[in-house]
Amino acid sequence: MTAPQGQRIAVLKERASGETRVSATPETVKKLAALGASIAVESGAGITASISDEAYRAAGAEVGPVETVVSGADIVLGVQGVDPALLGAVKPGAWVIGILDPFGQRERIHAYASAGLEALAMEFMPRITRAQSMDVLSSQSNLAGYKAVIEAANLYGRAFPMMMTAAGTISAAKCFVMGVGVAGLQAIATARRLGAQVSATDVRSATKEQILSLGAKPIFVENVEGIEGEGSGGYATEMSEEYQKAQAELVSSHIAKQDIVITTALIPGLAAPRLVTDAQIASMKAGSVIFDLAAPQGGNVEGTVPDQVVEKHGVKIVGFSNTPAHLPADASALYARNLFNFLSAFWDKEQGKPVLDEEIGDAVRLTQGGKIVSERLQRA
Repeated sequence: MTAPQGQRIAVLKERASGETRVSATPETVKKLAALGASIAVESGAGITASISDEAYRAAGAEVGPVETVVSGADIVLGVQGVDPALLGAVKPGAWVIGILDPFGQRERIHAYASAGLEALAMEFMPRITRAQSMDVLSSQSNLAGYKAVIEAANLYGRAFPMMMTAAGTISAAKCFVMGVGVAGLQAIATARRLGAQVSATDVRSATKEQILSLGAKPIFVENVEGIEGEGSGGYATEMSEEYQKAQAELVSSHIAKQDIVITTALIPGLAAPRLVTDAQIASMKAGSVIFDLAAPQGGNVEGTVPDQVVEKHGVKIVGFSNTPAHLPADASALYARNLFNFLSAFWDKEQGKPVLDEEIGDAVRLTQGGKIVSERLQRA
């Protein structure tokens, strides 16, 4: 019996503006090779993440121009969606894996379908126990929450911790985190480590215990329902009008006393909900800082402009269009492990390739057999 031919996995250089991450590292190249795959990496793919071509070669990868790398590829890995125009030489039905932004990049998804490619969106990974190690949104949001606090601290003209000196006492900064998902929890932990007095809020009452466990103060609307559970697939959904009104009143009184505000509310496929208005910004002290992690989806804060520091009423407002890309080495390492965990979990030794099951395969698969097959995308 002839042994199955090893899968050719292509790793491409990111072409989106400001994208510094890469979808494989020397560590994951070695692990993928151990499964029986051959890995080809485009020249310069890892430079912005501090990974040289020589490091990939030392790990066992072929390194060359994009035309050579994609030729005959069974699987193409990217951070963001790969341009379909680059994929003409891949094998029929090849997998294209990445954070594909299906709702925002419908033309690209249609192009994948037309080319007969099988597009797998990692951001559609279901939030179930066995998929935790494959969850790219969690791994990247964790770093984003950390970076948001560090950036806010850099812009803030004062110290975070209380300091008692011979010249007098400096009060601790007050930091308010809005949204207690993965990014919010890391933001709370980071602000606490820096010595701030931290408070936090969320529409899910179950997060109170998480906030308290990190040593922060929960700020919650009482006696008004927020959302039912956590929404489909473990993600937050939209709030009721009654809750939005009650939360706005509570936030208005609390936010006026804060020095740092970190907003993290995102709903997949929808514009970011507005959490902080111009009037609320005006109530804050001069020199305060707001970091808006939802900037790429329209922002939680009125007046946010991605990648710019905007000053309104003496308050600095900032949000990056791609926060994890500001920590390229760590973000790449975690993302690459997510991809390896995904592929290895379904690797069939007899067939010499990954074979997806229904639960996860149907969740992440966007296109197959020349058609868009994702029910989630079809419904939107």
